[in-house]
Amino acid sequence: MMQSHLGGRLPAYDGRKSLYTAGPLPFTTRTFEIVLQDEEDRIGGAQVAQRREKHFMVVIKFAARADLHHLAMFLAGKLPDAPQDAIQVLDIVLRELPTARYSPVARSFYSPNLGTRQQLGDGLESWRGFYQSIRPTQMGLSLNIDMSSTAFIEPLPVIDFVAQLLNRNVSIRPLSDADRVKIKKALRGVKVEVTHRGNMRRKYRIFGLTSQAARELTFPIDDHGTMKTVILYFQETYGFNIQHTTLPCLQVGNPQKPNYLPMEVCKIVEGQRYSKRLNDKQITALLKVTCQRPQQRELDILQTVNHNAYHEDPYAQEFGIRIDERLALVEARVLPPPRLKYHDSGREKDVLPRIGQWNMRNKKMVNGGRVNDWICINFSRNVPDSAATSFCRQLAEMCQISGMDFSIDPLFPPLTTRPENVERALRSRYQDAMNALKPLGRQLDLLIVVLPDNNGSLYGNIKRICETDLGLASQCCLTKHVYKRSPQYFANVALKINVKVGGRNTVLVDALSRRIPLVSDRPTIIFGADVSHPHPGEDSSPSIAAVVASQDWPEVTKYAGLVSAQTRRQELIQDLFKVWQDPQRGTVTGGMVKELLISFRRSTGQKPQRIIFYRDGVSEGQFYQVLLYELDAIRKACASLEPNYQPPVTFVVVQKRHHTRLFANNHNDQRSVDGKSGNILPGSW
Repeated sequence: MMQSHLGGRLPAYDGRKSLYTAGPLPFTTRTFEIVLQDEEDRIGGAQVAQRREKHFMVVIKFAARADLHHLAMFLAGKLPDAPQDAIQVLDIVLRELPTARYSPVARSFYSPNLGTRQQLGDGLESWRGFYQSIRPTQMGLSLNIDMSSTAFIEPLPVIDFVAQLLNRNVSIRPLSDADRVKIKKALRGVKVEVTHRGNMRRKYRIFGLTSQAARELTFPIDDHGTMKTVILYFQETYGFNIQHTTLPCLQVGNPQKPNYLPMEVCKIVEGQRYSKRLNDKQITALLKVTCQRPQQRELDILQTVNHNAYHEDPYAQEFGIRIDERLALVEARVLPPPRLKYHDSGREKDVLPRIGQWNMRNKKMVNGGRVNDWICINFSRNVPDSAATSFCRQLAEMCQISGMDFSIDPLFPPLTTRPENVERALRSRYQDAMNALKPLGRQLDLLIVVLPDNNGSLYGNIKRICETDLGLASQCCLTKHVYKRSPQYFANVALKINVKVGGRNTVLVDALSRRIPLVSDRPTIIFGADVSHPHPGEDSSPSIAAVVASQDWPEVTKYAGLVSAQTRRQELIQDLFKVWQDPQRGTVTGGMVKELLISFRRSTGQKPQRIIFYRDGVSEGQFYQVLLYELDAIRKACASLEPNYQPPVTFVVVQKRHHTRLFANNHNDQRSVDGKSGNILPGSW
C-alpha cells in the first residue's frame, strides 16, 4: 500500500485519527476499503480453513501542515511559546517503531524481553521498559530517555490468578460475597483466551461474574426456551468435564447477550497493563524493582538507546531525524546550603546542613509548641498496654528534650482496641477526654495512635475522623517502631508533633536577618497548590484540591492548609475564589485564597504585599489554561478584600515527573557526588 497508494511515503500514525508524512501524498483525499481477519478467531499452530473477515472504509484526507519553522524560531529564542503541535509530530514519528515492537503505555514502552519479570503478588508482575519523549531545551531538541517499570497482569490460567488473588486454594471452600466482589473488581475488563478448543484460541473481554455457580447455571439453546446447563453443554459440545463446579462463570462478550465461560477454560492474555491501584505489598515490591543506583541507571539508559538503534529507524530516516546517542553534557554548580536557626537555649544555636542532612542532637526547636493534655489509642494486638505506655513516655520525654512544653503523662492510660472499632473508639475516647477537660476550660491537644505495620485503610480512617470530625491533631506510629525505640525516630516524630500543634522547628538565618531576595524586603505570602485525582477504578471519587499558605513573615515557616472536593479529573482548582448568593447577606465572596490571605493578616498584622504561588501537577498542555484561570481567581480574591488591592503575583508551575535524570560526569569525583547514594550533590543546578 505504501508504495502503490502513498507515493512511497512511510507514514507515522498516532493511533487515533492523525497520520503524518514527511511530504505531500499524491492525493488530497482518498477512500480505501480494508479487509481484516478477525483477531478473535486467530489460530495457534495449524491454519484454519475459514476465518471471519471484517470490512472497514478508511478515509485519508489532507488536514494541515505541521509548522516546523515556528519550532526553529522557538529554539532560537525568538518565540516565547513552544509549538506543542510540531513537537508532538516528532514525538509520534519516534514512537512508531517501539509501538510496533513493545506494549505502549502513555509515553513509555514495556516488554517482558527488556528485563526480568518480577512477581508483585495477587496475580501481578512487573515489566521493565523505557520512557521516551522529545523535549525542547536550551541546547535544542533533546530526546528524554529513562528506565521505567509498571505492573502487568500475569498471563495465568484464570483459576491460578484467582487463587493468588485470594491467597488460597479455591476448590477447598465456596467463595464468600467478599471474595466474589474482589474477583469481579480484579477481572473486569481483562482479556482472556479460551483453552478448551485446541488451537482455536478465541479471545474475550470479561465484564462480570455470574451470581450462580457453574453447576447451577443454565441458558436457552433455542427460541422455544429449552434450557441446558453449562456443565452439560461443555461436556457434549467440547468433551470437556468441568472440575470446579462450585465456582461462578465469567461473563464475557456483549453484556446484552452474555457468554458464560467456566474459569478453568480461560487463560489471561499476555501484555495487559494493570491500571488500578496497587496495594501496599505490591507498591513495595515494585519500588524494590525500580530502585537503582545512579551508575546502573545511567548504564541501562545507554544500553536502551543502543538497543533502540535510532540510526536504523526507518521512520526517523524518512523524516530526517538524527539522534546523537551520547548523553548531553551540561555545566552545573552547587548552591550553598542555607544556615538554620535553632533556639538559643540549645548547645548548638544554628547549623549548616552537610549533603542535605542534619540532626537534632544538641539542638532545641526555635519555637516549641505546647501539649498539656494528650491520649493514646493502640490498634495493634502485638503491642501490650505496658509497651504502649513506655513508648509514649519516651516520646513525650523526647518532645521535652527537643524544646516542647509537653506533659509527660497522658490524660488517660492507653486504650487498646481492634481496628474495626476505629470510629467508635476515637469518638468515645475523645468525648471522655472533653468531659474531663471542658469544666477546666481546656482542650485535648493531641492523639497518639499505635498502628499495626500492615494497617490497610485504618490510617486513612483515623486521619479523616480526626481532621474532619473531631478537629484533633494526631500522630500515628507503627508497631515496629514501638519495639525499636530509636532515638533518631523519636526526634523525627517530635518534629512532626511540634508543627502539628503550632510550633516551629527551625527558621532560616537569612529570613531572620531579612536577606532572602523577593521575600524579605516586604510582607510576602507563599502559596502551594495541587490537585489529587482518583485512581483508575475509583469511579465515584472526586478530585481533591489542596492549598497551603505561609502564615508568618519574615520567617515564612508556619503554614495553614485548606482542601476542597471538586469535579472528578478537573485540574483547574475551582474553589480558589467563589461567589454565591446568600438570602440574608446578598452576594458573598470566599474561596481558599481569600481565606488564607485573611488568615495571614490575622496572624502577622499585615496584608501581603507580594504573592508567590507554587502550583504542582500541571501537564504542559494545560500550562496556560491553568495560569489564566487561577491567576484570575487570585486577582479576584485580592480585589474582594479591598477594591484596589492588587499585590504582584509570581506564578510558578513545578514539575516532578519529568523523567530527566542527572548523572555525575565522573562517578568517583567526591566533589560532585554524594558517596552514600551515588547521586549528584543536593543543590546542584
